[in-house]
Amino acid sequence: MGNQSVSQFTGAEAKKKFTLALLNDIAALQHMLDTGMVEAGITRIGAEQELCLVDSQFAPSSNNIEVLAAIDDPHFVPEIAQFNIEANLDPQDFHTDCFKRMEKQIRELMAKAHRATEERDTKIIMTGILPTLRKRHLDFDYMTPNARYEALDHIIKQQRGSDFELNIMGVDELITSHHNILFEACNTSFQVHMQISPEQFTSKYNWAQMIAGPILAVSANSSLLLGKRLWKETRIALFQQSVDIRSSTNIKREQEPRVTFGKQWLKGTVVDLYKDNISRFNLLFASEDQEDAQKVLEEGGVPKLEALNMHNSTVYKWNRACYGVGGGKPHLRIENRYIPAGPTVKDELANAALWLGAMHAMPEEYEDLPSLVGFEECRYNFYNAARSGLDCKFNWFGTTYAADQLLKKVIVPLAKKGLAKANIDQDTIDDLIGIIEKRIDNKKKNGAKWLLKNFSTLLEGSTANEASRNITEAIYHNQMSSKPVHLWKDIDMKASYAKRKFNRVSDIMETEVYVAKEDDIIELAINMMDWKNIRSIPVENPKNELVGIITARELLKYHTMSDSNKPVLVKDLMETNMILLSPDATTADAVELLAETRASYILVTENKFLMGLISESDIVQVAKMMEVFKN
Repeated sequence: MGNQSVSQFTGAEAKKKFTLALLNDIAALQHMLDTGMVEAGITRIGAEQELCLVDSQFAPSSNNIEVLAAIDDPHFVPEIAQFNIEANLDPQDFHTDCFKRMEKQIRELMAKAHRATEERDTKIIMTGILPTLRKRHLDFDYMTPNARYEALDHIIKQQRGSDFELNIMGVDELITSHHNILFEACNTSFQVHMQISPEQFTSKYNWAQMIAGPILAVSANSSLLLGKRLWKETRIALFQQSVDIRSSTNIKREQEPRVTFGKQWLKGTVVDLYKDNISRFNLLFASEDQEDAQKVLEEGGVPKLEALNMHNSTVYKWNRACYGVGGGKPHLRIENRYIPAGPTVKDELANAALWLGAMHAMPEEYEDLPSLVGFEECRYNFYNAARSGLDCKFNWFGTTYAADQLLKKVIVPLAKKGLAKANIDQDTIDDLIGIIEKRIDNKKKNGAKWLLKNFSTLLEGSTANEASRNITEAIYHNQMSSKPVHLWKDIDMKASYAKRKFNRVSDIMETEVYVAKEDDIIELAINMMDWKNIRSIPVENPKNELVGIITARELLKYHTMSDSNKPVLVKDLMETNMILLSPDATTADAVELLAETRASYILVTENKFLMGLISESDIVQVAKMMEVFKN
């Protein structure tokens, strides 16, 4: 999660102080590398398990602080949104039974978390993006109260100068904007760390970049966002766009976003990688007290490089270099940030074993990747995998492979070799890499494939909100069975979690609503209502805020107006006294309101913005599907 003691720069002097500390840290790291202080000859692994909290209706639950207090374990920490928590696993030496020890700890920590959440009518979901998340869950009120998050939100918004925009195309299309950085909170990961010896860091970092595409393709499980079917691993596009501070001017001069895969091979040392990050990405904020790293070294100590780590934590590389101190010794790590959380503990461990094994077995002939292949090929593979998962094709040293073929012929054998080289128990290798092989062989059935197919099934004759709730409940039941995702059956539409409940207004509202603008001429609204055979049309102002509605009753006024030469605008006739409900209102509330007012429609709004519309026919349709009036 990073250092929580942060401050915004209060002036030029504060920024100068932090900058000097940052440059001092760079010099200190170079000295430690030159003198052999950085630990070598040992490989350790670790992981961070991010989790989603949901309520009894499987919607995001904003009670992470209460849950963490009940868990009362320092392994658990908050995340940026109140519906997320994170469990930090202990480092393990990479040999023999390390995965068994890691699995044992994850399950023990999960058991603690489940006990704490069950007492609070809350459940835990492991998934890359929680399907029931909606824009209303990303308001500032859902942000975890924390100085770091508030500072990050304020600074990034200030530097961007406008709302954050998302534009992601998949089966469906998502185009939207948002006023804070909480879209970042939609991303839930299983972040895997691997300690690297200094002399191997450059070649291993480049190798991590090279294998990222195929590892991501088989791990993908995040294909839904806001009820839209998008990329197989939508987290990649979402995270990049959610904290992008670039303006169009920055993009024209090819400035990288802060969330990035990178644009070139690493050709120097880890120090050069840090220097490049400092050169490309401006300083956002400082930790409150920075040590004098050079002085610590002179006194025989090991510096924490607090300023360097602070800046590094605001540059979100999918493979990120990390410096740390453990047992009094400084070390370097590569953090894999692109593997999603879930769908089960076994799936996560299998993904981690595939990556760690392939990393450990890097062939000698690939130690100088910049001389063998262009970085654009590696970058293409990564984003292609994010878009298409196991259905994509990869460029691999001049040969084109289907994703499943590259994994079976190259990556999986390398992973087995690397795990054996680390003396990992053979039964563990067979178990975890066997899961990967079965995913590939079982109709390329990873989490993304299962999710897309079953969500589409649930969507037939239903709404995106209702299907999202039901698919989330199905994920929960499958996770509790502990079966890896390749063994998950397609949803049985007779199962309790597939039955349409339509409990909330958001579950039944029509979201594809035709609207008029207040400065449109009334003839346009009349024709739209005729073309689309609708009885009412909401009206928005230039800020896209709901300001009124036009119905047949208002149109009668138009025909009685005497001055036919003067253009009549929609705002001249619209009704501003509207019947409104929140998306979180119950279906019963909607039925009662329609009965009381004898209205033919209800507008569903959130913060002045139109979210959808409920008509009498929507209520009748729901009643029919749920067989309310069946004898």
